[in-house]
Amino acid sequence: MTELVHTRAALAKVRDGLPGAVGVVMTMGALHEGHEALIRAARERADHVLVTIFVNPLQFGPNEDFDRYPRTLDTDLEVCRRAGADVVFAPSVGDMYPDGQPAVRVNPGQLGEDLEGLSRPGFFHGVLTVVLKLLQLTRPRLAFFGEKDYQQLTLVRRMVRDLDVPVEVVGVPTVREPDGLALSSRNRYLSPEQRRTASGLSAALRAGATAAEEGADAGEVLAVTHRAFADVGVGAELDYLVLTDPELEPGPVSGPARLLVAAWVGGTRLIDNMAIRLAPRS
Repeated sequence: MTELVHTRAALAKVRDGLPGAVGVVMTMGALHEGHEALIRAARERADHVLVTIFVNPLQFGPNEDFDRYPRTLDTDLEVCRRAGADVVFAPSVGDMYPDGQPAVRVNPGQLGEDLEGLSRPGFFHGVLTVVLKLLQLTRPRLAFFGEKDYQQLTLVRRMVRDLDVPVEVVGVPTVREPDGLALSSRNRYLSPEQRRTASGLSAALRAGATAAEEGADAGEVLAVTHRAFADVGVGAELDYLVLTDPELEPGPVSGPARLLVAAWVGGTRLIDNMAIRLAPRS
């Protein structure tokens, strides 16, 4: 049985009654199989699983889709029940930010200003602020985040480490459609034709990963990935395509690495990434 609570007071009362290790899965709702995989991963490692559903206004820019972002609480609760969540915390904006927009926010540092942060100024200030607040409210031992939002996962890990937050951050592999498209709540904005175009993002990443497996160096892998993205054709506009080390640090890359892409397909902005391994530099 999954219990739904909406207020801090109700959450605190329920949380106090959860013995053992608590795992938290933070979402903005519009849950899909990717979120279900997060909840199931939490179910495997934690004694109790707590899911948060909150569309956080702090991480939306003035021209982004906060107002049209899907709110599907009834359907989301069914996903949570099916995956084995014990508690769902679905607060209002007023309950999360009782004093209005917070004057103090988490500064993500330089990493938060690159990639997604460069395209969406202030985005990670909002993400890390709400994540830290939810960690304080839910008091988990484990927190589960999807690798699809890889920069977010990396920054949450860094925040937890730098600020000595007593929680283990667990990354869960990206769940994909049969054609390779990474599951995202924003996929529902795509027309059938746009959806076929969007699958080209993962196809480009796979091309780069294959090149790496065949011994290509970092420059060659990136060039192959760019060419594969160009083959997607009309309908996809590239925002960024980069190859970095697993911690998203600048500098030469060899060994474990990460390809990350962001692109507009119609009016929908999509992101994806893939782990690869480069041959040692000679």
